[in-house]
Amino acid sequence: MVTETKTADVSFDSLLKIFTVPEGPDSTLTQIEASLSQNLNQFLREHIVAEEKPLREIEKDFSSAVIPETASFVSDHTEHLLNTVVSHSVHTSAPTFIGHMTSALPYFLMPLSKIMIALNQNLVKIETSKAFTPLERQVLGMLHRLIYRQDDAFYQRWMHSANHSLGAFCSGGTIANITALWVARNNALRAQGSFKGVEKEGLFKAMKHYGYEGLAILVSERGHYSLKKAADVLGIGQEGLVPVKTDANNRLCPKALDETIRSLKTRCIKPFAVVGVAGTTETGNVDPLVEIAHICQEHDCHFHVDAAWGGATLMSNRYRHLLSGIELADSVTIDAHKQLYLPMGAGMVLFKEPDAMKCIEHHAQYILRKGSKDLGSHTLEGSRSGMAMLLYAAMHIISRPGYELLINQSIEKAQYFASLITQQPDFELISEPELCLLTYRYVPKSIQAALARAQGEQKAHLNEMLNDLTQFIQKRQRETGRSFVSRTRLNPANYDHHHTIVFRVVLANPLTSEEILQAILLEQREIAKQVPTLLDRLETFAAQVK
Repeated sequence: MVTETKTADVSFDSLLKIFTVPEGPDSTLTQIEASLSQNLNQFLREHIVAEEKPLREIEKDFSSAVIPETASFVSDHTEHLLNTVVSHSVHTSAPTFIGHMTSALPYFLMPLSKIMIALNQNLVKIETSKAFTPLERQVLGMLHRLIYRQDDAFYQRWMHSANHSLGAFCSGGTIANITALWVARNNALRAQGSFKGVEKEGLFKAMKHYGYEGLAILVSERGHYSLKKAADVLGIGQEGLVPVKTDANNRLCPKALDETIRSLKTRCIKPFAVVGVAGTTETGNVDPLVEIAHICQEHDCHFHVDAAWGGATLMSNRYRHLLSGIELADSVTIDAHKQLYLPMGAGMVLFKEPDAMKCIEHHAQYILRKGSKDLGSHTLEGSRSGMAMLLYAAMHIISRPGYELLINQSIEKAQYFASLITQQPDFELISEPELCLLTYRYVPKSIQAALARAQGEQKAHLNEMLNDLTQFIQKRQRETGRSFVSRTRLNPANYDHHHTIVFRVVLANPLTSEEILQAILLEQREIAKQVPTLLDRLETFAAQVK
């Protein structure tokens, strides 16, 4: 049986309809809209298939590089998207998918996103954003106050000042981090005497003027990969991103930081910025921010805090203290698409001083004129959408106490899961949760006993075999499609700092229950039994360890 391919009329009148006339009440697209509005998670559960399809098979649906010469009907193409894209997407909002930093979204973001898209504002300048510009400035002010806790007079003076900016709304933490370090670099290599500044004369002349042999950004060994991009883009070079030793809890060691800065200075290398991490992506730990701030002050370094993940913890009066010292930072990155529960594409960088961003200010005759309140004069990105509207709405609808409840439940759920893991005879907790991330692995009881006895090569070999088992369990669990945990690689002390592959979970989704967490461990235990050969080899080798 040959399926007839229907094509739409390509005429200017038919094109005008897709700009002006919505689909009828019985159309596929209209029905999808209704389903999304009525029960978002049910729609996703019904349309994303449980069984994973190999990527090479999915690629077959996207193999043509030809732009179609015939037009499709909207409903027909919507069906195509449901079958080829939606059904094989990742169910990031599923309560059993606890390996992602993305989570379930509040339902009200769907219709509000539609308004935002329909308005199609461009926040690069006032002429294309109007009310969105003061709205975004207010959102930045609200987050600035959450971090720095200045008084009303401060925000009345600076929040809407045409010549100042409290920060920038970005597409994510990468751009936010680059922006913070861009400001730090330009301030470190500012105009002096006849030198016009790095932004005018470039890095080579700046280094020559100041007599530096190199520049350095310091960050813990657990720093986010986006910082390498920043070092590259800013001309520092990836080797200029200097890792600082971390302790057993994956936190930067202040003593090592101080020693590294002093060592760099003896080689005429300027350490112009230090990045403290407030919620590492692998383990969720927070660096000792107060101590880092004092070291930065002593050595005249810009202190940036990458709180893309953990920044939302400031909403919780109960757990805000975990980020103590963040108020001492010169700049802070926060991602709203993580624990502020917004869709992807919403990051921010906030600066303590309202004039910090002057060193990256750009103007043009047709846009971003001096004296205008255009936000684009202080942003790395030019054209930007009105995503700030969604955060503005969320902060009003959920409110700070509502966010506090979400943050508290996520941290306490991680504490529960850590406790549950330690109660299991065949699981091992690798990193204790500080926020709502933790790592663990499946280790049969007999192997735990052998690891306790093993030394040197024997311990390393057991660890490698456990790495293979962990990879198998994680991959099979993902392919089965009922639940998902991610995996990462750490170097824990109890494994003699060998590369150790572990399960990593993020418990931010408010829909994830204790019963689901129990079921995930049960599923992993059952999957482990599906590789009897590997388990037998593990047991045999463990028995030989004396």
